[in-house]
Amino acid sequence: MPTRTVKKVKLKPGSERILKIIGVVVALLLIVFIFYRSNINSLKKIGYSEKAAKTILSKFKKDYCLQLGENKTLNAAFESSDYIEKNLDTYSKVKYRKQKHLIKNINKLIKKKYSNDQISTIITHGDDKAVSEFTKRDKVRYLDEFYTLDYAKLALYDRYVDFMNKSREDAEGSVIYVNLDLDKENYKDYSFVKDFSYDMLINKHRALSPKFIPPRLVKINKEYCTDGEKIEGNEKAIDASETMIAAAAKKNIHILISSGYRSYDGQKEIENMYLKLYGENYVNKFVAHAGFSEHQTGLAFDFASAKKSIFTTSDEYVWMFENAYKYGFVYRFPKGSEEITGYTAEPWHFRYVGKEIAKKCHDEDITFDEYFAKYLY
Repeated sequence: MPTRTVKKVKLKPGSERILKIIGVVVALLLIVFIFYRSNINSLKKIGYSEKAAKTILSKFKKDYCLQLGENKTLNAAFESSDYIEKNLDTYSKVKYRKQKHLIKNINKLIKKKYSNDQISTIITHGDDKAVSEFTKRDKVRYLDEFYTLDYAKLALYDRYVDFMNKSREDAEGSVIYVNLDLDKENYKDYSFVKDFSYDMLINKHRALSPKFIPPRLVKINKEYCTDGEKIEGNEKAIDASETMIAAAAKKNIHILISSGYRSYDGQKEIENMYLKLYGENYVNKFVAHAGFSEHQTGLAFDFASAKKSIFTTSDEYVWMFENAYKYGFVYRFPKGSEEITGYTAEPWHFRYVGKEIAKKCHDEDITFDEYFAKYLY
């Protein structure tokens, strides 16, 4: 079989040189790309996004960022179209919050001559909407007084100032009062609490609807009730109260429950009864309006002594005052806290909130209202 001759392809003059140049260019581009990706990856490794890393390299800020390490506010700045080069150091020192207009708002606050610490304070005390609104106003006077408190809300600044000016309260007291809406008239402009929870707050500014019924209502064991009354409460709260009563009995302390869950209609009957007997002023001061009673939550109970008719003179009262928190109960309306709770002292009224919250209230010597204003609001 005859062999075939393979012809060699001869490059035209200069073509070989062109191919070599192309090869060198491709090699150089590959090296540049590898170097570029290496820099991108070094930035991503310490927490910067792909988008931020590209901007960092384009602005020749790689060494600056690598020296600082991970910085979420800087990352947001390099991702944002609102990035301003001269504000770079401030971005790096402001605390991060996930907010849509974070960098835009920081820029506005810088223009208003707030310090880095003050900008962090503003950013961390409100959501994006509140911070955006705050940037529209002139520089405020009492920022440091109110917002050294973690539980102060940016959106309530004007109410804090107004309340402090009208009352004798200091900044901390003003924040707590306003967080609880105590700068508003009782039973006016209130909010509805829709969902059941063991840390729900019901008072003269936070109401339950007429249709609200707490979950898992059960009857309390008759031996723990006064006069064999049929008393109901939330199952978990009932279990805690019965455990507490049994523990007290071992110390020769005999506690009974005189009242528990009351429906909206049941509270309305009580309200109307006292209204006819004593009038509106008495009711507003001493009796919760229907919808504003903790008893409707199924978590509040009135306790009594099996040995004495006056609870405050009994050993049972002393024992509960000292030990109820261990079982998840708070002394709800203590003497001396009338302005905060909205009610005169009710030594028989305890509320189940769970052991963790009850211990916190006990250890800090605060009412549940104050706990709510500081930790739940």
